[in-house]
Amino acid sequence: MSADELLALAVAAAERGGRFITDERPDEVTAAATKSSPTDVVTAMDTACERMVREQLLTARPDDGIVGEEGDDVAGSSGVTWVVDPIDGTVNYLYGIGQYAVCVAAVAGDARDPSGHEVLAGCVHNPVLGETWTAVRGGGAFLTTAGRGRRPVHVRDGDDLGQVLLATGFGYQASRRKHQAAVVAQLLPRVRDIRRMGSAALDLCGVAAGRVDAYLERGLKPWDLAAAGLVAREAGALVTGLGDAPAGEDLVVAAAPRIHARLQAVLAPLRPDTDG
Repeated sequence: MSADELLALAVAAAERGGRFITDERPDEVTAAATKSSPTDVVTAMDTACERMVREQLLTARPDDGIVGEEGDDVAGSSGVTWVVDPIDGTVNYLYGIGQYAVCVAAVAGDARDPSGHEVLAGCVHNPVLGETWTAVRGGGAFLTTAGRGRRPVHVRDGDDLGQVLLATGFGYQASRRKHQAAVVAQLLPRVRDIRRMGSAALDLCGVAAGRVDAYLERGLKPWDLAAAGLVAREAGALVTGLGDAPAGEDLVVAAAPRIHARLQAVLAPLRPDTDG
């Protein structure tokens, strides 16, 4: 398959998953399990949606691999691995806040190694707002909505840190949140304002469309980053870790190049990658 064909499959799977988690959402969503802490929840809809997406992808391409948030990795032989987040923003979903998304990306290489893979195509679908964010490597980034169709998106450029609307998020472990709060306390007087909306993928897509100027967070997993990171990069953002490090669990910084450089200069002495 070409990258465009991989993208078409990603979109079909993400949009089907989105219909499922909205149409079948119970009146009262409860946590079915927890992961890294008691506040890091998984719902039955997370696991059911991922199972549905996995089946659709592997039915179309049975030789591909799968890396998903809620299931075991599946090794493939084709050189393509699908990276799946069935509900990015599960706590928002749990509370009925419409800021969550289904994310599907096609990756070449080791999807769990931040420097050892290349994202070929990605889709981030917010079923509540009916927004589908897409990108293929080297092909630009796009937003598709029912009212306006498909249109390209671009980052908001600038070089004044004081005018930056910065999106961020916080980890589920108390020790990590404590350090992240200290970093935000240092940043808040230097930027326009800070937003914490609860979905890393949609924050990255927000950078892509200029809805926010930059995004910063530690703790992202491959399924949080793969599709949305490609959308942000193809829209003109730099998406990295601290300094020259690749974006990954240690840190993600996403912004247009000049703002990205200014954020890096502020973050370096704060050492946001050492909170444990």
